[in-house]
Amino acid sequence: MAPSSSASSGEDSSTPDTTQSHLQHSFLLHKASDKLISSGKARRRRRRIDLSPTKTDDDKKQSDDERWLRMEAFQLVWSRIESTINHVLRNINARVFDHIRRWVWDSFNAAIKPLATISPGPFPIVSQVTCTQLFTGLLLTNNMEFVDDISTFQELGLCLKSHGCHVANLSSFDFSSKNGIAGCLTSLLRQFLMSTFDAADMSILASWYSRQGNYGSPVVVIIDDMERCCGAVLSDFILMLSEWVVKIPVILIMGVATTLDAPRKILSSNVLQKLCPCNFKLGSPAERMDAVVEAALVRQCSGFAVGHKVAVFLRNYFLNQDGTLTSFVRALKIACVQHFSTEPLSFLLGWLLVKEDSKGVQSEKAVKLASELLSLARNQIAEQTEVTIVHSLTELTKLQKLWSTVVLCLYEAGKCNKTRLIDLFCEALDPDTYNLLASDGLTGTGKGLVQSLSSDHCMLEQNLSYRKGRFICQLLGRVRDLPAALLCQLLNSWKNLTVDVLEIHAKVKELQSILKLDEGSCKPDLKEISRRHTSRSPLKIGESQSINEKAAILMDCMVRDFMKPIECTAFHEIVCYRNVENLQSALIGDSRKMIQVDLLEFHKTLQCSCCRRSGNIPLPSMPDTSIMYTLAQEHGDLINLHDWFQSFKTIVIQYSRKGTSKLKKSPLKKRKERNESENKSEASIQARFCRAITELQITGLIRMPSKKRRDCVQRVAFGL
Repeated sequence: MAPSSSASSGEDSSTPDTTQSHLQHSFLLHKASDKLISSGKARRRRRRIDLSPTKTDDDKKQSDDERWLRMEAFQLVWSRIESTINHVLRNINARVFDHIRRWVWDSFNAAIKPLATISPGPFPIVSQVTCTQLFTGLLLTNNMEFVDDISTFQELGLCLKSHGCHVANLSSFDFSSKNGIAGCLTSLLRQFLMSTFDAADMSILASWYSRQGNYGSPVVVIIDDMERCCGAVLSDFILMLSEWVVKIPVILIMGVATTLDAPRKILSSNVLQKLCPCNFKLGSPAERMDAVVEAALVRQCSGFAVGHKVAVFLRNYFLNQDGTLTSFVRALKIACVQHFSTEPLSFLLGWLLVKEDSKGVQSEKAVKLASELLSLARNQIAEQTEVTIVHSLTELTKLQKLWSTVVLCLYEAGKCNKTRLIDLFCEALDPDTYNLLASDGLTGTGKGLVQSLSSDHCMLEQNLSYRKGRFICQLLGRVRDLPAALLCQLLNSWKNLTVDVLEIHAKVKELQSILKLDEGSCKPDLKEISRRHTSRSPLKIGESQSINEKAAILMDCMVRDFMKPIECTAFHEIVCYRNVENLQSALIGDSRKMIQVDLLEFHKTLQCSCCRRSGNIPLPSMPDTSIMYTLAQEHGDLINLHDWFQSFKTIVIQYSRKGTSKLKKSPLKKRKERNESENKSEASIQARFCRAITELQITGLIRMPSKKRRDCVQRVAFGL
C-alpha cells in the first residue's frame, strides 16, 4: 500500500496533498480534508458555522472574563490546599525525623568515630568482631503501598543532608535479581560520586570518603521498602557493607511496610547478626488522613468545601481502593477542578481569599461580574433574599467557621476513644440530620443557647435515630463518663478552639469556673458554686445533674445551634462541590464506555454544529478515529480490513468530488485532474486509516488480525 514513485515525483512540494503523503505514523492528522477546506463552497460553509452563535462583543468579553477569573481562582485555591497538605505532612514526620537524626549521630559518635581516633586515617585497624555490625534503623510505615512513602524518604534524606550527613536514597527496584549486587552498588556510587563507573567497587567509595571534606561524617544509605527487595541481593549488599563498615562508617535505614519482624522473614540468620537494629515508627495512613482532613477541609484553609455525598465517596475511595493518601489528594484535586469548571460563580471563592490583599481592582471586578451573573441567572434568589453578594459571602464564611469550630470540639471529645475525624466529618456534613432537627424546631443560630443549657437532658439523642448522628450521639455518652481530669483537659481544649465564638466561649468558661485544678486533678469547687447566684447562670449542679451532664448538654447545644452543614446555607454552590456522579466517573468509571461515548459523541466536546446535525452519518470533517468507529458499528465481531478501508476512503473523498463537479472544464482536463488527485490522496488516506486503527487498538476497542484471519480485525467492545 505504498505510494507509487511516479505519483510522488510529479507533485509539487508546496501542495497540501504532498504534505499529507509524507505524514509519519505518529503525527496527528487533520480533522477535515484539505480539499474541503480549500474549496470556495467549504469556506463559505465554514464561515456560516463560525458566525452561527449570535453573541455580542459584550457577551464574549464577559464570558472570557469569567473563564479567566475561574482559572485564576482554581490556581489560587489549589495552591493553598496543596501547600497546607505538604506543611501538615512535614510536621507529622518532623518529630520522627529528629529522632532518627539524633540516633544517626549518636551511633556514629559512640561506636564508629572512636575507632578513627585509635588509628588515625581513613583505614583504622579493627580488633573486635562486633565492629563489623551495621547500625540499622527500621522505619515502620504501616502502609502496604509505597506511593505515599516515596516523598517521605526523600524528605528524610534532605533532613539528614542538612545536618552534615552523606545520604544516598536507594529504591527497592535497585535490588532486583536481574541487576544483582552490581545494580545497587552502581546506584550508590552514582549518588555519592556524581559519576558512573564501568566496574563498580566499594574501594572507589572508600577512596572518596578518605578525601578532605568527606571524612568525619556518617554515610547514610536509605532503602525505601526492604520487603520489595530481592532477599538474596539485599543480603549480599548488607554483608558487603559490613565488611567495609570500619573504613566507611555506613549507617543503614530501611523502610518496613508491615511489621518490624519482616527482616527475619527476608534475611538469613548470618545476615541478621550483622545488624544492630533500632526501631522507628511513622504515623499510620489513618492518622495522616485525619490530619489532612482537619487542615484542608475542616479548618477550610482555602474556603473550598465538599458536600456530604462527595465526602462519603472520598472516604470510601480511600478505604476501599489502595488506601493511600496520594489517591485521596488526587481525588480532591479532581473535585476542585470539576467545581471551578462547572460552577459559574466559583471564581468568587478566589475573591474571598484575596479580598484583604493588594488586588483590590480584581476584587471589584469579580464582585461586579458576579452581580451581573446573579441578575441574569438567579433573579428570583436575589429578589427573595434582598441582600448584596458581598454580605452573603461574608455570612457564608461566618457559618463555615462556626461549623468548623463545633466539629473540632467534637473531635477533641472523641480523641480519647480514637474516633476518626473523617467519619465525624462525613456525619457533620449530612444535611438530613440538620433538616430532621430543624423540622422539630430544635435548631437555631445561638439565640436559644442559654435556654437550651437549662435543659435536663440532651435533645439530640431523643430526636436522632441510630443511623443519623450515630457518632455524635456516642460522643455525648462518652463525655458523661469522662473522669474529672480528662473533662478538665477537654474544657481547656474547647476554650482554645472557641475563642472566636463568644457565645460558646462564655459557657465553656462558666463550666471551667465550677472545676478547680488541684495537683493535676480537677475537683468541683463547692465554694464557687455557693457564691454563684442561680438566677444569673443556667449552669448549675443540682441533685440530679453532674458537671459531666452539663458538658454533654453544652455539646448538644453546640451541635444544634452552630453546626449547620454547608449544603443548608445560602449560596453554598459558590464554595461547595456536590456532583458525586461526575467525580465517581472520573476516578473509577468505565473507561472503555467513556471512550466509546467520546468517539460517537465527539461533537459535544469539539462543539461542532455541522457534525451534530449529521446524526450517525459519517462526515469527512469528523476525526478519523470517530469515522472508523462509526463505520465499525455496521459490522459484527469481525471486520474485513479491505471493506473497512474502502468505506473510510469513500467518506473521506466524497466532498472533494462534489466540490470539483460543478466547475466548468473540458472532459479531458477533468479526467486528468481526477487521476492526479486520486494518486496524491491514496497514500495519505492509507496513513490516516492505519493511524485510526492503531488508536482503536490502543484504546482496547479492536484486536489486531491473527495468523488465521490476516484480513480481519476483531471487535472487543459492543454497544454502550
